Amino acid sequence: MKPKKIVLAYSGGLDTSIILKWLRERYQCPVVAYCANIGQKEDWDAVREKGLATGAEEVIIRDLQEEFVRDFIFPALKANAVYEGGYLMGTSLARPLIAKEQIAVAREVGADAVAHGATGKGNDQVRFELTYMALAPDLHIIAPWREWEFRGREDLLAFAERNGIPVPVTKEKPYSIDANLFHTSYEGGILEDPWQEPPEDMFQMTVSPEKAPDEPEYLELEFQKGIPIKINGQEMSAAALLTKLNEIAGRHGIGRVDMVENRFVGIKSRGVYETPGGTVLHLAHRALEHLTMDREVMHLRDSLIPRFAELIYYGFWFTPEMKALQAFIEESQENVTGTVRLKLYKGQAMVVGRKSPHSLYLKELATFEADSLYNQKDAEGFIRLQGLRLKVQALKKRGLW
Repeated sequence: MKPKKIVLAYSGGLDTSIILKWLRERYQCPVVAYCANIGQKEDWDAVREKGLATGAEEVIIRDLQEEFVRDFIFPALKANAVYEGGYLMGTSLARPLIAKEQIAVAREVGADAVAHGATGKGNDQVRFELTYMALAPDLHIIAPWREWEFRGREDLLAFAERNGIPVPVTKEKPYSIDANLFHTSYEGGILEDPWQEPPEDMFQMTVSPEKAPDEPEYLELEFQKGIPIKINGQEMSAAALLTKLNEIAGRHGIGRVDMVENRFVGIKSRGVYETPGGTVLHLAHRALEHLTMDREVMHLRDSLIPRFAELIYYGFWFTPEMKALQAFIEESQENVTGTVRLKLYKGQAMVVGRKSPHSLYLKELATFEADSLYNQKDAEGFIRLQGLRLKVQALKKRGLW
């Protein structure tokens, strides 16, 4: 198929800058550069100028910060979604939103094709294209990394130099950065050696824990049905709250993760992440659930966390199974309302208090002192029934039955 017009998910970085020029040369049709503002610190005027100078017919920039936090980050928070025990999935959560809005732009400008800058080895190609397929199956998908002649980023740097395209990646700092309101991720280049410690000057959202303040800072987070709504009593919008929490947690060096993860395509990859505000939110949210959520509901929900996290990480956001899981998670959050107090110090966030109008904690039951609500003799029959099958097996093994 020869497209009539292409909308490219454009960031102004190395890959998409090359792709923009390559698409124009390869397909000989107009290319619209679409940029999603999801909280990354960019000079958007400079991005627009660069896109136009590189050959874009038009550069469209959409501010998606509020939607990103409200409709993607917070639903993942309510599920306590963490991939492989460490990754809070800042990139994974952003991709379906970016792709969804890209489709909207394509409809507006009359494009019949969409393109992305994800490599053929990574997860993002799946996340983008599953969203395209779920929401706009009629649009043609172009994935340059699976089509062109370039073999790697060294080739791209050479192409950029030949064509006078300025790029932020250099041979001195050859790692890839993906930033948004939820996190900053780093991979590739010098980080491809999993034994190599990340350079301290790489980090953008957090100070080193060693250089964090010598005095702890206390803060209170208020939740309503699983959603954070206030910091220290001040109500904020979703994006404003996460921005403020990033600032607070970042200055205490909280939220750094260095892990080797399993990509969906079957490759192990080393990623380094900063998620300061998100780390504090997850800790506080879990603490409030401990206070307010029924045990069996919690255990059932927890059994679904790996599956829910996989769906996000793999790119299956707009699917029937995700919709069904989210319905259960929403129901589980009905009473997760209250306030959590935390202490932040030298890279650590510690829960030091929690309260809720829906608390299921009864001091009268939990106390070691005498109480009138619980008869300790009742535990004898409970234990006998729990151990009955074990007792039968032991008697059979010993030939006593």
